[in-house]
Amino acid sequence: MNSNPLKSLAGYNCFITELLDRPIVERSTLVVWSTSPYTGIAEGEVFFAQGFRLRVREELDFEAGLIASYGYEVYRGKERLYWYDDFPHPDDPALAPTFPHHKHIPPDMKRHRVPAPEIRFDRPNLPVIIREIEELLYRERD
Repeated sequence: MNSNPLKSLAGYNCFITELLDRPIVERSTLVVWSTSPYTGIAEGEVFFAQGFRLRVREELDFEAGLIASYGYEVYRGKERLYWYDDFPHPDDPALAPTFPHHKHIPPDMKRHRVPAPEIRFDRPNLPVIIREIEELLYRERD
């Protein structure tokens, strides 16, 4: 897709629909709605094979074509495996390369954060996260 799907409610809805049309997605409650002519919210869950689940919350700025804020959580069953958020941690020099984007991983997920070089505000992040879940699924099969 050449144009930025974050530029309109219709564009992002279409992008999400196409992105989730894959065999590993069992069902989804992810919806995108407008909160004004220029902003929107994407929120819900995507259920994958083998009990994997992705929780999504994005605040969207259609006028600027940006994700203004986000949170993504990945689960297997009831166990939270990791999450991404954009809450700034300016005192953590390890996160500086991708500030404010980072990933919380085990052990001690609340405090164990690593840079997230593929997560951004200026393009959709869901393809990156779905690719990670696909990799987890394939590892589980082996």
